Amino acid sequence: MSNFWDTVWLILMTFVLVAYLLVLFQIIVDLFRDKNLGGFAKAVWFIGLIFLPFLTALLYIIARGRGMSERQVAAVHEARAETDAYIRNIAGGKSAAEQIAEAKALLDAGTINAEEFAKLKARALG
Repeated sequence: MSNFWDTVWLILMTFVLVAYLLVLFQIIVDLFRDKNLGGFAKAVWFIGLIFLPFLTALLYIIARGRGMSERQVAAVHEARAETDAYIRNIAGGKSAAEQIAEAKALLDAGTINAEEFAKLKARALG
């Protein structure tokens, strides 16, 4: 029976170690991502993570956890915006204003009627 509990203990400790490493790396990434925190403060937090890792990680999450999540959300939004801009650039998509202007030109030329213009405008606006 002792062998079973040793295995359970090993699995539990492995999980705790992996979870701690994930939190530690997330804190380090957040330290370098934060533009408002000065270099000296970043160095102090980093040195604290080396010499008192559990205590420093806990203090960091308590003191800067909200800002940490806000910076993460901002980074995700920025990456998504850059990806969308890249896709639009590669696909050659036109902005809604350009699509509406082209539809208006077609309406003025008599190529389409007002109902078709309204449909094109609605599609361009989303």
